[in-house]
Amino acid sequence: MAEAAQFAVEPDYKAKFKPSRAKEIIAAVLKTRLTGAVYHADNTSSWAREIADEIKQKLKDEGWNRYKFAVQVFIGEQRGEGVRLACRGFWDAKTDSYAHEVFQNESLFCVVAAFGVYLY
Repeated sequence: MAEAAQFAVEPDYKAKFKPSRAKEIIAAVLKTRLTGAVYHADNTSSWAREIADEIKQKLKDEGWNRYKFAVQVFIGEQRGEGVRLACRGFWDAKTDSYAHEVFQNESLFCVVAAFGVYLY
């Protein structure tokens, strides 16, 4: 009787989504895109979409194979008020994770959350 072929269901350590690296990517994109930007409600929708797309592409370029990425971008006017954001999800804590970053200047704030979910 032949033995069944061995295959890994989960990624090895080197192939896992790394939140620290994702956080670096997010911070670099936010700094490049939003430094010196001035809040205007008409711009935020397109900015959020463009920033999310750029971050998602850069995460894909990292080579985390079999991962699906979801990127949320929130942009608001800096008015000295607090903001609370929350999310909930159902995932495998051994393979899935997320990274987040906040950017602020005198005019606006931007909060980004990027989720890496392993596709079994």
